[in-house]
Amino acid sequence: MKFTILGRNIEVTEGLRTAVEDKIGKLEKYFSPETTAMVTLSVERERQKIEVTIPVKGSIIRAEQSSSDMYVSIDLVEEVIERQLKKYKNKLTDKKHAREGFSSEFLEKEYEEDDTIKIERTKRFAIKPMDPEEACVQMELLGHNFFVFFNSETEEVNVVYKRKGNTYGLIEPEF
Repeated sequence: MKFTILGRNIEVTEGLRTAVEDKIGKLEKYFSPETTAMVTLSVERERQKIEVTIPVKGSIIRAEQSSSDMYVSIDLVEEVIERQLKKYKNKLTDKKHAREGFSSEFLEKEYEEDDTIKIERTKRFAIKPMDPEEACVQMELLGHNFFVFFNSETEEVNVVYKRKGNTYGLIEPEF
């Protein structure tokens, strides 16, 4: 497994690099040798945050964790990714082309499927054309973290969502 390690508001010391490669390196048993893990270490106020993204053919494995200590965050993110891999193994490797990025050991081993994804409720609602700012206001009024709307500017269905730090994001389809 190869690593690309970046630091935001933090210097990536040799100790941090070694900790990341040792901990995240434990996951290499699940992936083919040419897989690259992109790791971003950042410091925001008192929070030490790590984001790990591992692209494999057909999927992206991603997790982020933060704590008051970067080494604790590194330990936590490794556990989260391993849990994700075991939980979603069958879904990740169902398609033949998606199997290429994973190791044969991972593909052959059976893992218990903890939770199946089950849609509990379906909502239907009229979509009123509005601009993204109006959608954000509507989302806040409803007390939701995201809001689906018909963008009057682009004439497409979009989603606005609340980000950390009281900022907003906009998701637009790309065809």
